Amino acid sequence: MPTDCISYQTSGYFSKLIQDYLDQKPELNSFYNHFPTLENFEKQIAEKQSNFDNANRIPLVETLKKQYQNIEISDLTKQNIELLAHQNTFTITTGHQLNLFSGPLYFLYKIISTINLTKELKSKYPTHNFVPIYWMATEDHDFEEINYFNFKGKKFRWNKESTGPVGRLSTEGLAEFFEIYSLELGSSTNASVLKKLFEEAYLKHENLADATRFLADKLFANYGLVILDADDANLKHAFIPFVKEELEQQTSFKTVEETISKFGDYTVQVNPREINLFYIEDDVRERIIFENDKYYVNNTKISFSKEEIFKLLESNPEKFSPNVIMRPLYQEIILPNLCYIGGGGEIAYWLELKSFFDAVNIAFPMLLVRNSVLLNTEKQAKKADKLELSWADLFTKPANLVNAITHKLSAFPIDLTSQKETLEKQFEYLYELAQQTDKSFTGAVKAQEVKQKKGLENLEKRLLKAQKRKLDNELQRVIDLQCELFPNQSLQERQTNFSEFYLEKGEQLIPLLIQKLKPLETNFNIITI
Repeated sequence: MPTDCISYQTSGYFSKLIQDYLDQKPELNSFYNHFPTLENFEKQIAEKQSNFDNANRIPLVETLKKQYQNIEISDLTKQNIELLAHQNTFTITTGHQLNLFSGPLYFLYKIISTINLTKELKSKYPTHNFVPIYWMATEDHDFEEINYFNFKGKKFRWNKESTGPVGRLSTEGLAEFFEIYSLELGSSTNASVLKKLFEEAYLKHENLADATRFLADKLFANYGLVILDADDANLKHAFIPFVKEELEQQTSFKTVEETISKFGDYTVQVNPREINLFYIEDDVRERIIFENDKYYVNNTKISFSKEEIFKLLESNPEKFSPNVIMRPLYQEIILPNLCYIGGGGEIAYWLELKSFFDAVNIAFPMLLVRNSVLLNTEKQAKKADKLELSWADLFTKPANLVNAITHKLSAFPIDLTSQKETLEKQFEYLYELAQQTDKSFTGAVKAQEVKQKKGLENLEKRLLKAQKRKLDNELQRVIDLQCELFPNQSLQERQTNFSEFYLEKGEQLIPLLIQKLKPLETNFNIITI
């Protein structure tokens, strides 16, 4: 199969906002700081050095050591944690929900983009250190978004009640789930590795945060990945002044609303609330609302006066949790971070936040769209060759692809454009004739033109439909291949769990991806495994 270059902008899977961001359209300049190029990191490093409070490195290292104390970690990860105490060390960060068994494939791509970028930066700026960070979204509470994964076209769902932060959720009850999933894996050597990985992660750890940390560490420890759970009192002490400002001034709401007003035709990814904080206690994570000079915790009977809530903030900052608007700020306060790596949707909401960061005087990180990948087998690549399909063809929407292939395979042209052009010339003559008579004849000519053009269009549609029936076998093979590569007419990376490909490649899967992916490229990577 010929090598195709499928750019993000032409793939059909990115919003207009992200396409224009990648094209560095000038109308978006005010929504971000420096565009992610190797050269621009020099400016970002200088800004972060002058803006970051290095005192925050001490609780960061302390917290990480505490969180890793029950895991046997690689020397490289241990070294990276120690390096975070040094003022010439910076982080590259990605974040992800605690999806069961990592969820869809792009979990891997986010982390690999982060790891690979730290390598490129170390080569470019050898006097600095760069640490890849996976920020676990332990404070999220939408369990329904993360309690399943897809494997070979089947959805495996963990049915359990959950109300509070998902990181604190007990893994009790996953043994039965594991038995069902194990049967689907089979008995190969790679299947045995996956079973052991799942069992050690989820059946030998008490909560979802610890299970996810173990899983990610096992997959990426050899590359020095550092995994952070920011649901921690020690870390949140640095966040206290910003929580206080949010409670008093609602700065995020005012600044983000102003930015959104400049978005024009771009789709807004998230809308801010007047207070973008949650209250956490036990199994509760609910919004904080300010009404009638009091602070209320939504859907509870908990309320505070201004004095009471500020006193609680000073003594127990861990009870205050940032939402999607405030979380990026919390991240940039506690990490010496240069760049955030995420999917199109994530980068879209970060683009709403630049003015908020400016208002609170925190350096805004560079924003990098993560690597995207389409994995295919040699058998699938050969099928595409046999069907004379390019990768660009396979990225086409199904209906458009079927139409294009029908035109391509048809023994005669289905397009009636020449007939339409002939018809237009005939009516040009009739319009000239009509000019010499009265208006009623002109109207009759116009009506007949519309009728005959419509007739040709209908014939063209019926001809296309007839050819589709005639070419049904060939078209079905095209559709079947596209469905294999784009399950549920969606990107594979948003649907399929890594275990499906691990069965084929085993421990070679991640090194292959690490080798092939280039973090600063903005093309879909098509990799045959």
